[in-house]
Amino acid sequence: MPFVDSTDLPTTERLPGWKAHVFQTENMTFAYYEIAADAVPLHEHHHPQEEVWNVIEGNLAVTVDGEEQVAGSGCAAVVPPDTPHSARALGPVRAIVVDFPIRDD
Repeated sequence: MPFVDSTDLPTTERLPGWKAHVFQTENMTFAYYEIAADAVPLHEHHHPQEEVWNVIEGNLAVTVDGEEQVAGSGCAAVVPPDTPHSARALGPVRAIVVDFPIRDD
């Protein structure tokens, strides 16, 4: 799978307002999100994977280990493994979220 067109992938909606096209490589999970302005906030949680949130468009308030920062276009938030984190859209957002190693959920 050397090339993936995310627009050809099925759309999933894990939470109301969080629409994504998801695929996995041998080692990573990629989620291309379109987050609605009125999307339900992503609750605080943690998992064993490292996770990187790359904001493409809009503003996303990301909280990592109790510290909140607004990530705008071109910014990334790096979440270490097993670290509590959450996110909420501050208007419409497009972001790519990458997990290493892959997530089975």
